[in-house]
Amino acid sequence: MTKTKAAGTGASIIPTIKYRDAATAIEWLCKAFGFEKHLVVPADNGKIAHAQLTLGNGMIMLGSEGDQEFDRYQKARVDFEETTSQSPYIVVEAIESHYDNAIKCGAKIVIDLADQDYGGKLYICKDPEGHLWSFGSYDPWK
Repeated sequence: MTKTKAAGTGASIIPTIKYRDAATAIEWLCKAFGFEKHLVVPADNGKIAHAQLTLGNGMIMLGSEGDQEFDRYQKARVDFEETTSQSPYIVVEAIESHYDNAIKCGAKIVIDLADQDYGGKLYICKDPEGHLWSFGSYDPWK
């Protein structure tokens, strides 16, 4: 297997997520998954206009659904169907304690923590609004 260098070196991928209750989601994501608040911009209506949460050297951006142009294209989950079209995979070193904390905070585990054939351990869960999150100790960069 060969590694190829992506065009536009220095690029970063930052997933964005919409929540019905972004303020509550921010607190939960920090408590359950270990994110830290980098920037939180409240909206005039009590919602969250924009937030940036970090975990290690990674970041996600999120906000409340609203009436901005971008909100025409991205919405919060409206149901709790079993499937979704996307989810982040996040590398964590202390995967067992991360998994235990997520359960303690009420994450809905959909795939239990288990060793993977390609190396490392993985678990997959849903947050209180139904967004799917994958956490693993396998680091594809190493």
